[in-house]
Amino acid sequence: MEMTPTPHIEAKSGEIAESILLPGDPLRAKMIAETFFTDPVQFNATRNMLGFTGTYKGKRISVMGTGMGCPSMGIYSHELIHGYGVKRLIRVGTAGAMRKDVKVRDLIFAMGACAATDYVRQFGLPGDFACICSFPLLKKAVEAAEAAGLPYHVGNVMTSDLFYTPEKSRHQGLSFADMGVLAAEMETAALYANAALAGAEALTICTISDSMVTGESTSAKERETSFLDMIRVALEIS
Repeated sequence: MEMTPTPHIEAKSGEIAESILLPGDPLRAKMIAETFFTDPVQFNATRNMLGFTGTYKGKRISVMGTGMGCPSMGIYSHELIHGYGVKRLIRVGTAGAMRKDVKVRDLIFAMGACAATDYVRQFGLPGDFACICSFPLLKKAVEAAEAAGLPYHVGNVMTSDLFYTPEKSRHQGLSFADMGVLAAEMETAALYANAALAGAEALTICTISDSMVTGESTSAKERETSFLDMIRVALEIS
């Protein structure tokens, strides 16, 4: 049952499509709407978390910022699903490569998320929940990337609450990279857990913005405007 508006989204019932793209940055949401949507209409400005609905190739679709980290992603994905009936949520954002074979600007399709966060633990489950994506969305994303000839990787990401890791907290044992984890980011575990609980579909698509292995990185301006391949893939599968 829809309950609108929600505490953090001012949209009226029916103003948000069943499929939505979720960048962290609200300015990226605005850029996506203005660049790719036909006749975009803004539905949210609460807390400056901009959201828009329009059409792409004749299909109704929305885009909205979520902010950074699991708590913020948890709030917005929950309200979109339970308040507005959103059924397909696709996170589009950036991630840091954890392996040498994952290059800057490669695409990551997050099949699963290793939760280096307490977000999922607070659900009170009797064990550790495996946060995984929607396979139909993943399959479509891989097909779209292959059709476009884009470099991509499918596998686990690490969802962490820390952007800056204190030097003393870095242990010398096994790392997530040793377990084949592709990249680090900050939202996917919350998105996948909320979607699983509600029976919604979710997928994270990230562009590698920097490498923790090689030290290569992109600028903030590039992260805002240049990752258009990721957006095109997300739009095609939504």
